[in-house]
Amino acid sequence: MIEVRFHGRGGQGAVTSAELMALAAIAEGKYAQAFPSFGPERRGAPVQAFLRISDQPIRLREKIYQPDVVVVLDPSLLASGNVKAGLKAGGTLVANSSKSVEAVQGECGFTGRTAVADASKIAEEELGVPITNTTMLGVLLKAVELVKMDSIKEPLDGRFGKQGVKNFGALSRAFNETTIKE
Repeated sequence: MIEVRFHGRGGQGAVTSAELMALAAIAEGKYAQAFPSFGPERRGAPVQAFLRISDQPIRLREKIYQPDVVVVLDPSLLASGNVKAGLKAGGTLVANSSKSVEAVQGECGFTGRTAVADASKIAEEELGVPITNTTMLGVLLKAVELVKMDSIKEPLDGRFGKQGVKNFGALSRAFNETTIKE
């Protein structure tokens, strides 16, 4: 089983990201869960979303405290939040940042496997809005092959209709522009 914790701010689509990946995994015949964790927060407040993908039925029904992968949609959370808390040894940090991988690692005090792309810039240029949820899925898929790239198309189309094609374009561009440091 692979466990992923998403960090974002209300309105950025962290919950949607987890749900889209779960739908893609299910379409491939895998088992998946996606669920949010937030209280009475409003738009802009820090939120978390969780994703589990497995080849076996998933019986857990709790937050992910020791993820294999952490995805950070909002670069400001790298320094202000403890996004790497509980990240398993050998885990992967996936971050949205205009900074280099080394700068991101320094900012959050992480020295392990890190994947970075400027998802904010890509989303703005490809979608016309700075909402990075689908763009960050491209970075995540480059860092960890949770599902095949084509498997995400149908969930994108189902969620965004005609805009699904643009979202897949942003996701693909992010995939291609991701820098990974082992």
